[in-house]
Amino acid sequence: MVNEYYDIIIIGTGAGGGTLARILAPSGKKILVLERGTFLPKEKANWNAQEVERKKRYQTSEVWFDKQGRPVHPYTHYYVGGNTKFYGSALYRFRERDFEQVIHQDGISPEWPLKYRDFAPYYAQAERLYDVHGQRGLDPTEPPCNEDYPFPPISHEPYMQQIHDALKNKGFHPSYQPLGIKLNEVNRFLSACIRCNTCDGFPCFINAKADADINGVRPAMVYPNLTLITEAKVLRLHTSVSGREVKVVEAEIAGQRQMFSGDIVVVACGAINSAVLLLRSANDQHPNGLANSSDLVGRYYMMHKMASVAVMSIKSNPIAYPKTLSINDFYWGEKDFAYPMGNVQSLGTISEDRAAINGPPFIPKIMYKAINNRAVAWLLLTEDLPDPNNRVRIKDEKIFLNYTNNNEKAFNRLIKRWNQVLKSIEPFSFYLTTKVSLEAVGHQCGTCRFGEDPKTSVLDLNCRTHDVDNLYIVDGSFFPSSAALNPTLTIIANALRVGEHLLARLNCDVQGYQLQTGQAA
Repeated sequence: MVNEYYDIIIIGTGAGGGTLARILAPSGKKILVLERGTFLPKEKANWNAQEVERKKRYQTSEVWFDKQGRPVHPYTHYYVGGNTKFYGSALYRFRERDFEQVIHQDGISPEWPLKYRDFAPYYAQAERLYDVHGQRGLDPTEPPCNEDYPFPPISHEPYMQQIHDALKNKGFHPSYQPLGIKLNEVNRFLSACIRCNTCDGFPCFINAKADADINGVRPAMVYPNLTLITEAKVLRLHTSVSGREVKVVEAEIAGQRQMFSGDIVVVACGAINSAVLLLRSANDQHPNGLANSSDLVGRYYMMHKMASVAVMSIKSNPIAYPKTLSINDFYWGEKDFAYPMGNVQSLGTISEDRAAINGPPFIPKIMYKAINNRAVAWLLLTEDLPDPNNRVRIKDEKIFLNYTNNNEKAFNRLIKRWNQVLKSIEPFSFYLTTKVSLEAVGHQCGTCRFGEDPKTSVLDLNCRTHDVDNLYIVDGSFFPSSAALNPTLTIIANALRVGEHLLARLNCDVQGYQLQTGQAA
């Protein structure tokens, strides 16, 4: 029995679903948003490293499996806002060349069916909608843009400014990270953000992070035509007899199966869970999974090559918010290496608690106190090349990530070169490099790639499935390649782009939609 009928059903409230809800809400259409989690509780534990990192208080308890059948404990979160509740708010535009075919040492990054110019206006809207701070003209790889960031860059703290200056003196081009936080450095009384040391990797206790909950879902909830149901896990999508449209969305709510139907169904569960939902929705018309005539649902899974480099100086340099520096001098390679290497960006604070939790057990506790005032961490990102054998699959209701590393030579070179650069700045420092494991799924993308040919893609250019007329996907699933930058702003921009298409399909005023995004900043 179907509970109620809606014009639009959105499944998931992360960067894609939360943004789409925000943009469609003013349309007056009857909208249902289903989220498997609840609102993340505001509590002291939000800023407690022991609770967040050691006890994994907010991380899902789900267990997935790798290709050998070994357990994977995914670093993912089921709350309103999704993983953006815990992200570092780094909101980069992809480079113009990222949308073209790029030759890597270990393979090819394919051309996108749409180009940077197609995403550019939506990037601008996304930056306004998510309060992005930054400065144009410093990074030689940045794509063309005719307007400034909505807000000025987040200033470097003194020690980070020293690193910035040292890099510049050596001929590099350090720039500010584009960050979505609600910080006003001119007038602290107007600033929601207090520039604390528990931002990157933590939920924000004071709602000062521009995440999909605060900037997407909550503004959408003021409209009476939008209904949000939390703790609603969608189990399956049921199609018509022809298989050409989704007729019913089946969800589990408070232990009960409930059915909803709508004219348009939008899946935004994250690249892994969106693929899983389609695979679990197999039926007679779609025996290999819903919208999977191409056999590509779940394939081309990408997660970025990621490593952290922790640097401990002999000097005391207390820092509260170091996540402000970005370096792209190695993005497209260097003089004696003609292949892309990737992005370098500073990470959040390595507090005494965080160091003790993530450090080797043999280090005395007193050392972690010293680390607190001397350490800076860096995140290194290299493009994860699309491989059809890197895939999400299900077996006996279990989720498997079949994944094999690639692009290792460029990745290892970036790590080596960045360590060399750091040592040239502070030769007497101590360095610890850690490669990120399969459990780090925060940058997941690629499992339902978009394109013009139904044989080589799952989605069309508007992110509607080729096989099912009323089914869309608006998370990182649509990426044909991963580039070497945080994917969130591209997911947000695409949700705005698809939102414009959906408004036109529903005969809504697209001009009004554009005004709404302009007002949101």
